[in-house]
Amino acid sequence: MAILQGQLANVAEWNESRPDVILWKWKNNELKKSSRLVVRPGQDAIFMYNGRVEGVFRDEGNFEIESDIIPFLSTLKGFKFGFNSGIRAEVVFINTKQLSLKWGTKNAVMIPTQGMPGGLPIRAFGICAFQVSDPMELIDKIAGVKDVFTVGDVQERVTAVLDGLLMRWIAREGKDMFNLQAYSREICAGIRTDLDMELLKLGLTVKSFDVSSFSYPEEIQKKITQNAAYTMVGDTDRYQKIAMTDAMAQGGGRGGPMSDTAQSMAGMMAGMQMAREMFTPGAQSAQTASPAGAKFCANCGTKLDGAKFCPECGAKVG
Repeated sequence: MAILQGQLANVAEWNESRPDVILWKWKNNELKKSSRLVVRPGQDAIFMYNGRVEGVFRDEGNFEIESDIIPFLSTLKGFKFGFNSGIRAEVVFINTKQLSLKWGTKNAVMIPTQGMPGGLPIRAFGICAFQVSDPMELIDKIAGVKDVFTVGDVQERVTAVLDGLLMRWIAREGKDMFNLQAYSREICAGIRTDLDMELLKLGLTVKSFDVSSFSYPEEIQKKITQNAAYTMVGDTDRYQKIAMTDAMAQGGGRGGPMSDTAQSMAGMMAGMQMAREMFTPGAQSAQTASPAGAKFCANCGTKLDGAKFCPECGAKVG
């Protein structure tokens, strides 16, 4: 923030300890020859008299009231008399740096979802970055009401409209309600556009809007995790290998009930795999020949003696 030294020297520490301040108004103090204006990077100092903006200092530096500021503010009543007496004026300090705030839904937002009459309850959290784009608009809307305007004030305004924006853009861009993070870029772009239009009324602009995470009720999250696991192991062979590996790992490789179970499962699954291969079309015919030329049923092992169907199980031969 810009600070006036001399009469306002005691304010310098206060400003430096409040990096969250966007607008701070100094008023009802007399400007005198001993006063000096210091403008640091990322700061604007705006002089007002009788509620009207008289001049704006945007360049950083040290400015003496008598030699630098009086010529600049030559239209301001009282300055032409050379400060024989002090003059009361307002100086509004504007933070022009990019600032950020953390946002989050106060309550779960109910998103219309097929199969859920009441909607799917979703919470979201993230970060929003913004900056002063029109100091005059900010002064017009805020300075007449508040002497200090902070990031917390912006956060309240963002929170007030956020639930509606989330509902609108999740419903529009969320192709899969149970995997919204995959569509966060589209959702964030829509919210940023609408939120920017809202904050523009205060002379602010949204530089970025990001969703860190979407969260669901615990029971729904469990279903999502379970479904993701099934998708990951949709291949039966892979599922079997993972199941056996997990079981053996829990057994610690030292035998015991867990290891025995894993070995039993391995035997069972190996048998099932062999059975599948036997009955896979083209893998093997319904008959098998012995080295001596005799034919036996591949299903039950009965000798065929040239029959077209197995006399024991009825399986078709050849």
